[in-house]
Amino acid sequence: HCWLKIEPGERNSGFKFINAVRGGDISKQYIPAVEAGVKEALDTGGLSGYPLVDIQVTVYDGSEHDVDSSEMAFKMAGSMALKEGVSHAKPAVLEPIMKVEVVSPASFMGDVIGDISSRRGQIEGIETHGETCVIHCTIPLAESFGYSTSLRSLTQGRATYSMEFHQYREVPASILEEMLAKSKGR
Repeated sequence: HCWLKIEPGERNSGFKFINAVRGGDISKQYIPAVEAGVKEALDTGGLSGYPLVDIQVTVYDGSEHDVDSSEMAFKMAGSMALKEGVSHAKPAVLEPIMKVEVVSPASFMGDVIGDISSRRGQIEGIETHGETCVIHCTIPLAESFGYSTSLRSLTQGRATYSMEFHQYREVPASILEEMLAKSKGR
């Protein structure tokens, strides 16, 4: 078996594994197996099977058995220990946030901003250049589906936009409840 300390990492820091085992409690040959088990559990160990990210895991203790110790046993131990630890934590579900730039005739700016707001978007800045405006905003990826059709309809086909990944952000509680309910109903 193995003992893990599980801590949140900085946002967008990924996964960090630390070996803090001192002495011979777990042989060095088994530490990579513990890490592999932890990594495997990270892929499906979060709420409703979502992967866990931005996490630091430290293996600090454990024990071996003369007969039953193997790489597979320590891989399973690492995976089980992570899942057990996470079950006592309060993990957050993150969603991808897109950075969006909309170029539109100024006469449609109000409708475009209204549509962005209805998609849980946040306006970060607006520039006006004569009869044209450039709207800088962020929108959750989940809310961006169908955006090109909506934008065309709102602006009579006269607006354009570009979109790129920006960051991950915690899903609001109300949206998370809906997501978890849907995943349980599968």
